[in-house]
Amino acid sequence: MKTITTTADLETYCKEAAQHDYVTVDTEFLRERTYYSKLCLIQLAMPGTDDSNAVLVDPLANDLSLEPLYDLFRDTSVVKVFHAARQDLEIFYVDAQVFPEPLFDTQVAAMVCGFGEQVGYETLVRKIAREGVDKTSRFTDWSRRPLTDAQKNYALADVTHLRQIYEFLAAKLAESGRAAWVEEELKVLLTPATYIIAPELAWKRVKTRTSSPKFLAVVQELAAFRESHAQGRNVPRNRVFKDDALVELASNKPKTYEDLGRSRLLLREARKGDIADGILAAVKRGVEMPAGVQPKPDRSREKLQVNPALADLLRVLLKAKTESAGVAAKLIASAADLDALAAGMRDVAALSGWRSEVFGEDALRLCEGRVALAADGADVRIISLD
Repeated sequence: MKTITTTADLETYCKEAAQHDYVTVDTEFLRERTYYSKLCLIQLAMPGTDDSNAVLVDPLANDLSLEPLYDLFRDTSVVKVFHAARQDLEIFYVDAQVFPEPLFDTQVAAMVCGFGEQVGYETLVRKIAREGVDKTSRFTDWSRRPLTDAQKNYALADVTHLRQIYEFLAAKLAESGRAAWVEEELKVLLTPATYIIAPELAWKRVKTRTSSPKFLAVVQELAAFRESHAQGRNVPRNRVFKDDALVELASNKPKTYEDLGRSRLLLREARKGDIADGILAAVKRGVEMPAGVQPKPDRSREKLQVNPALADLLRVLLKAKTESAGVAAKLIASAADLDALAAGMRDVAALSGWRSEVFGEDALRLCEGRVALAADGADVRIISLD
C-alpha cells in the first residue's frame, strides 16, 4: 500500500482521480485534547476492485500541502464519496473553507434506501460488500508514527469497500428515483453554519433548570467566554470549565478570586489567570445586562396544545408509511415534529418536499379528519373519510 507524504505525489494522484466519475474519501483524526479536530490521516480510493489505486495521505508529513486534494474537491465532475461525512467535512472546512462537491454520503443514502437509521459502515460492508471489517485498530492514536501495517490496512478498508457500497446505493437511488431526496438531505452538510459555533449562541447548548432571563444572561456571557477561550487556544471547552461548573457560576455569581476559590465544581486551573479573569468579567457583564436584551428561552413548544390521541396516530402513520417506503423515519419527522402537527402547527419539514410524498400528505389529511387508520396486527390501512 502506498502512503503519500509529498505535495507532488498528492497532486499526481489527484489528477489521476479527476479522470474518474468518483473517488472515495475518509479521514482519521483526534479531538480529545483539542477544540478543532487534528487531522492525522486521509484515505482515498479510485474506482476498482483491489487496493492498487487506493492510498493513504499523511497530513503530518513535513511540507505536505493539501491543496491538490482541495482542487479535487472543487472539481464538480467527480463525485466525492464519504460515509457519515459530517466530522470529515468540518475538518476540511475549518482548514480551508472548502467543501467536496458534489458530495455523496453513504449513510444518508442508506437511510433513504431502507437500511435503517444511522446505519454504520461495518453494517453496510457486511450487507452490501459481503465482507468483514477488522476492528482491532479502531481505537488507535492516529497521530503516532510510524503506523503499523494493521493500522494502515484498517484505514484503507474504510475507502476500498466504500466503492462497492457507493455503486450499489447510487444504482438503487437511480432505480427508485430518490437521488434528489439524498441531495436535499446533504444540503445542511454543505452549509458553513453547520460547522461554526458562534460564542454568543453557545449558551443554547447548556442545559439549565432555571429559565429566568437574569440567570440566562449570566449563562450566556459565561458560555460565550468559554467558547471564545476554547476556540482561541484550541482546547476542548470542558478543559476551560464544564457545564455543571458554568451553571454553578451563574447561580453564585462570583465577584472575586476568593469567590471562585469556593466553587465546588470549577477546575483548579480555572480559579486563576486568564480563565479566572474571563469568568469574573463574564459574570459582571451578565449581571449588568439590561433587561431588554437578556436572553429568553424558546417557549413556543411549551405552549403547544398537543392532542395526545392524534400524536399517537401520527406516530403509527409515520411508522407504517416509512416501513412501506423503505426510508428511515428519522429523515421524515422527529417526535417534536409530530407533536407540533398534533397541536395544529403546519410549518414542519414533514409537510414539504419529498417528505410530503412519503408522509406529509396523509399526515395532513389525518390531522384534518379526512382519513382514519385501521390496524390489522402489524398492518395499518388508511381509510378515506372524504
